[in-house]
Amino acid sequence: CDGLFTHPFRTRASCGYITDVVSQTAFVYNRGQLDKNTTVINGRIQGVAGVVGCTLPGMNQDETHVELVKQLIANDVLVIQSGCSAIACAKHGLLTPEAAQKYAGPGLREISETVGIPPVLHTGACVDNSRILIELTSIVNEGGLGDDISDVPAAGACPEWMSEKAIAIGQYFVASGVYTMFSPQIQTQGSPNLEKHLFEKMEEITGGKWAVAETADEMAAKMIDHIKSKRKALGIDKEKERVLYDMAMRRELEV
Repeated sequence: CDGLFTHPFRTRASCGYITDVVSQTAFVYNRGQLDKNTTVINGRIQGVAGVVGCTLPGMNQDETHVELVKQLIANDVLVIQSGCSAIACAKHGLLTPEAAQKYAGPGLREISETVGIPPVLHTGACVDNSRILIELTSIVNEGGLGDDISDVPAAGACPEWMSEKAIAIGQYFVASGVYTMFSPQIQTQGSPNLEKHLFEKMEEITGGKWAVAETADEMAAKMIDHIKSKRKALGIDKEKERVLYDMAMRRELEV
């Protein structure tokens, strides 16, 4: 109709990965065997990051989300997204299987290409963030990556949050044991005692804690450092040498 402008830019996106699909795709590749956590234990996938959040008018459109996610997947961190953050990355082509070849690290690229999934998985609207926790719970239940969500090499991020609803969501992630990063800041930073409780003491209670950063670079660095520290605590921080099995070794395997 007259006066309606439709932007000519178009892109594709693979959307709507529910928790069962995430479990049965990203974590099952191990020489054809169904073993959800092997790809994390052997280091092809270094860890998991949930990236959610909004877009603020005072910041460059989509920039923080896109740059953060690019840095995470370049370091072999599988990203699970929802809401506006997922839309931001979809507009920049990150929610396609082809994005793995262009942006992902070698391990995550191998998994994405083998299974045929994007390195960034869309799980729904911002009200569906609990699906990320369900997936982390499933990882714990599978075994091999600790006994609690706080043991898993995982982190959460909410760049450009704009509603107190986001703070509530962040708190239930922290309460569930997730290292949770907000940007650019949260209102508690004017209270040293409350900030110490949220940023340090909370970890002693729930296993998770709050963190803040102003830039995508700083957010990515802190999240990757946290994931590496969890891998070290689990004893999976060293790359294992690949063993080529001859026929005699294969016969000795228990099936």
